[in-house]
Amino acid sequence: MRAYLILEDGSVYEGESFGAVRDVTCEVVFNTAMTGYVETLSDPSYYGQGVILTYPIVGNYGVNYGDMESRRIWPKCLIVREASKQSSNFRKEATLDDYLCKYGIPGIEGVDTRALTKKIREHGTMAGFLTTNRFDKEKVVEELKDYKIKDAVKSVSDKTVSRLENDGKKVALLDFGAKDNIANCLHKRGLDVTIFPHDTKAEDIIAMNPDGIMLSNGPGDPTENVEVIKNLQKLYETDIPIFGICLGHQLMALATGAKTEKLKYGHRGANHPVKDLERGRVYITSQNHGYVVAAIDETKAEVSHVNINDGTIEGLRYKGKNIFTVQFHPEASPGPQDTEYLFDEFIEMMGGKSDAEKA
Repeated sequence: MRAYLILEDGSVYEGESFGAVRDVTCEVVFNTAMTGYVETLSDPSYYGQGVILTYPIVGNYGVNYGDMESRRIWPKCLIVREASKQSSNFRKEATLDDYLCKYGIPGIEGVDTRALTKKIREHGTMAGFLTTNRFDKEKVVEELKDYKIKDAVKSVSDKTVSRLENDGKKVALLDFGAKDNIANCLHKRGLDVTIFPHDTKAEDIIAMNPDGIMLSNGPGDPTENVEVIKNLQKLYETDIPIFGICLGHQLMALATGAKTEKLKYGHRGANHPVKDLERGRVYITSQNHGYVVAAIDETKAEVSHVNINDGTIEGLRYKGKNIFTVQFHPEASPGPQDTEYLFDEFIEMMGGKSDAEKA
């Protein structure tokens, strides 16, 4: 079945439909990782987006549901050059086509993803419409101009409190669209992790008397989360150690007077070089974000990490506070464990012992 991707600039990309069959409107972005499509598709940070995977063949090792980073697929559609019809892996439980159909997500293959990615890089992120039906291009383009992702964090955050019990320090994890591996990285280090919905009041977090607070990743424009930012301002005033990742990094920055801005086409992939200024080392990181901290209040924070490619802020440490945040994903196994030292630093900040100290 023929499928069509129409962008807001009027360009049309034609291919073959796979996965579920339905029309969707989305923000079209690209990811440069060579593997990890299961993790990418189950990352809540992709809420409202259509994902181009730049690697030319996708699906060749199938799907293992144990690799999912959350309870479902979050992007609105998947765009690839070739969707493998065969897959081989001893852990395989389903094909990529099965995976998309299970969660009602459409895909399009046969697209010139190099040309499409180049367009996004040159002209910036665009809205797109994926369909298998006949369409009126002028009408579609006009409607795409009004598309905006709204209520992103509210839409992906779990509504109930959950817990990963353990004997170690108590951590309150605020779920703004958290990937499961953030909680897993804390839990495997012996921490007792309680996961709270995004709109949990600061007073309720403080009343738990946690040893530390974790701020998760998540989707959308960080400035949209006005009430969350107010809660973080209250948490900032406590002496509780805080560690933030991705959206959590941006929200803490906004809570302390910083500014954020939207990148032209974002950072999405598993190969982004970031320099830790204190260590003087460059790490290969996994990233997925369309916004970035653009300016900080230097009386409150200092830059700890920078992106080697474009010089953007990748990490902050807060002066006089036990708070640090990073834009990249240390839990996402780039390297594969090069930046997990940040979780150990968090434990030390809480007065516990890191894995290195235990060894």
